Amino acid sequence: MERESLDFFRKFVDSMSPSGFEEEARESWKKRTRKFADEVSSDVHGNAIGVLNKNGKPRVMLAGHMDEVGYMVKYINKSGFLYFSPIGGIDLHLVPGTRVWVKTKKGKILGVIGRQAIHLLEVEERKKVAKLEQLFIDIGAKDKKEAEKLISIGDPAIPAVGFEVLNKDRVVGRGFDNKAGAWVVSEVLRILSKKKLKASVYAVATVQEEIGLRGAHTSAFGIAPDIGIATDVTFATDYPAEESGAIKNGDKRIGKGPVISRGPNINPKVFDLLVDVAKKDKIPYQIEAAPRATGTDANVIQLTRSGVATGLVSIPNRYMHTPVELISLDDLENVAKLMAGFVLQLDKNMDFTL
Repeated sequence: MERESLDFFRKFVDSMSPSGFEEEARESWKKRTRKFADEVSSDVHGNAIGVLNKNGKPRVMLAGHMDEVGYMVKYINKSGFLYFSPIGGIDLHLVPGTRVWVKTKKGKILGVIGRQAIHLLEVEERKKVAKLEQLFIDIGAKDKKEAEKLISIGDPAIPAVGFEVLNKDRVVGRGFDNKAGAWVVSEVLRILSKKKLKASVYAVATVQEEIGLRGAHTSAFGIAPDIGIATDVTFATDYPAEESGAIKNGDKRIGKGPVISRGPNINPKVFDLLVDVAKKDKIPYQIEAAPRATGTDANVIQLTRSGVATGLVSIPNRYMHTPVELISLDDLENVAKLMAGFVLQLDKNMDFTL
């Protein structure tokens, strides 16, 4: 991976972007993408959109959501502790004993989600998952008045961890779901900016996917693409806790290449072309069976207006929705190459009607 691309990915992953509060990630994405897009903008919903060859045919939309799961402050008690609700799907097994950044109007503030010492827990309590109403964020405030000088109701928070290289091409971080995909669509524009295009390309870092695929719904309606390719992470099944899950979720492995989805959410001609490009360009790939609507931006893109020829290309990801998600940089780079190769095959005479 080129140094600039990796440096951007690191910075992008470390930015805060819980659903509905993506502004830090959005500005990072727009600043980078302006270097090679013909135009970059954002919409009223907060989606960031980069465009190449605006008047080309067909019109293709590439989507990767930049929001992440997190927490939202909902109550401050008299002692200055912050109670919260989840933003998106949070595993409560992992929440106690973690550090968090709370995003405020005055900047980010460090806090901890404490838990009663194990010495003081009854035997049965040790076996139970903590209930949400039992969890709180401690920012070190002496009372409610001091806490309210720093924190407002509705402030979001995320785990206070960042991007790290684990081993060679394996990296670990918070929010690879789905800053990895949003990075890909920016990277595809970088690759395509050096090529002669027939298609017009709209790369979108979408918002609020984790709470209902919301950004992709509005941006796809506005762009009105002929073809839409979403990129997201998918469940890797190559580690002990998930090995038996391969029966349910398919065999998808870190480092074995992009995962191309096949099923009713996917246009068969788009699927075939993605596979053809992977073979032609010698890009390793894996197939994922998706027998119903996927829980990704591809779902709403396909159903936009009178319908969009849609595909989904995913990055294998271990430990999804935890602070230690793990992916392969080789997979990430190959997803970008595959999607760029797909766009280069498009021309105005191609028909994706079934």
